[in-house]
Amino acid sequence: MSQEQLDTTTDNTENTAEAKKLRILVIDDSATIRRSAETMLANEGCEVITAENGFEALSKITRHHPNLIFVDIMMPRLDGYQTCAIIKNNSEFRSTPVVMLTSKDGLFDMARGRVVGSDQYLTKPFTREELLGAVKQHATV
Repeated sequence: MSQEQLDTTTDNTENTAEAKKLRILVIDDSATIRRSAETMLANEGCEVITAENGFEALSKITRHHPNLIFVDIMMPRLDGYQTCAIIKNNSEFRSTPVVMLTSKDGLFDMARGRVVGSDQYLTKPFTREELLGAVKQHATV
């Protein structure tokens, strides 16, 4: 194999690896939660986009097309339920998995999350294993 062919093969492999990187959006009004999730996910090789509220998240979703979305329920202006409902009512993003993040662990809250289309519910504070478990369960490239 010539050096030119080898270089082309290497470039294609790098592009393929880059193309297969999971793109995950974390929406939370807490900078601590955003940073924690971003660090855990980035250490696993994910591309992480963050947003501090639902409005900011909606523009980032259309720009970045994430493979998975984590959204906090309790946020000002546009809460997680409303954000999830908007995502799931959009035909382009309907199949994108949405995992609700919350400090609430009541059955009513979980049911309400399901009604708006969430795929899973993680109670904060979540562990690295719980976060990565949700990624493995729901994210596809």
